[in-house]
Amino acid sequence: MLNHGAFGACPRAVLELQQRLRAEMEQEPVRFFLRRMQPLLDESRRALAALVGADPADLVFVRNATTGVNSVLRSLRFQPGDELLVTDHDYNACRNAVRFVAQRAGARVVVAALPLPVESPRQVVDAVIARVTGRTRLAVIDHVTSPTAIVFPIEELVRQLKERNVDTLVDGAHAPGMLPLDLGRIGAAYYAGNCHKWLCAPKGAGFLHVRPDQQQQQIQPAVISHGFNTPRPGHTRFQDAFDWPGTDDPTPWLCVGEAIRFLEALTGGGMEGLMRRNHKLVLQGRRTLCEALDLSPTCPEEMVGSIAALRLPDDADPAAALDASTAITPTHRWQLELLEQFGIQVPVYHWPTAPHKLLRISAQAYNTAAQYERLVAALRSLL
Repeated sequence: MLNHGAFGACPRAVLELQQRLRAEMEQEPVRFFLRRMQPLLDESRRALAALVGADPADLVFVRNATTGVNSVLRSLRFQPGDELLVTDHDYNACRNAVRFVAQRAGARVVVAALPLPVESPRQVVDAVIARVTGRTRLAVIDHVTSPTAIVFPIEELVRQLKERNVDTLVDGAHAPGMLPLDLGRIGAAYYAGNCHKWLCAPKGAGFLHVRPDQQQQQIQPAVISHGFNTPRPGHTRFQDAFDWPGTDDPTPWLCVGEAIRFLEALTGGGMEGLMRRNHKLVLQGRRTLCEALDLSPTCPEEMVGSIAALRLPDDADPAAALDASTAITPTHRWQLELLEQFGIQVPVYHWPTAPHKLLRISAQAYNTAAQYERLVAALRSLL
């Protein structure tokens, strides 16, 4: 499994906690939802806030980072002529959300183009800032790009955009658990992240952080529920709006603290030690693939977290390279062949467009250097 970056993987101990919580919820749902859930939710929120450098008052749980991005975009009001700034390395789902709100408001999506490979953090900053105009209302920027696996210099981007009176919505889907985070220091108006990826929480655990001065913008969840007009003692209006999205299964949120504790205990260095270990391992895997197969990386080592993308040779027949029977989007046949013939789960995909294609590797606690060597041997049979 060299594709932790796609959907994560939840440890057995965390899943067992989730099952106990679900059993409790189903045995006595009224007591669970009315009395048990909120203290457990607050405890999990405090654990997450401590990890990501945030005040719990500014943090709410959502189902995933895409939900958080949508909540912000669909709460803000844009006018005809406004510009929403993105990059061409962004995540397709979030780009779609930007397109939707822009089309509805008569606003314009402006794309900052970046080359591949990206040569330095400064190249990213310069490309984004060059596309800012007096009409730019919001920048939606990835912290770690999904298709190209590049860590953007998000703190510098946020700072320079703020100097130009542009708020930033950060899609931080991959960052929690991969990179040390201090959301207060980053200073973005909005930051959405996932807990099911590198934090290994159950699927359905993500978060949205909104800077205190932006909470007056009335950022609302996708589902408006009781919290809209039911304030609770000890909670912010922001938390009231998001904590109760209607009757649903809240157990992924309630397991985030346990997932953090599980990961912190894996190495002698806690979470930061695990991040360093994964970073070192993915760089080793990247070097192994590049040297053995003469592949090219997408960025310098300083811009790598715990995932790395490599450029593969172009497809001679891009249409024939895809299996259209797979869900959501067609899957590249190399990805299917690597799994079926060699037992290796690793993403292969066209980017930015066919026939160009990339391969992306991940490193998490269960991965070893030998697995990248095995991938080299498998790829030799396909190249």
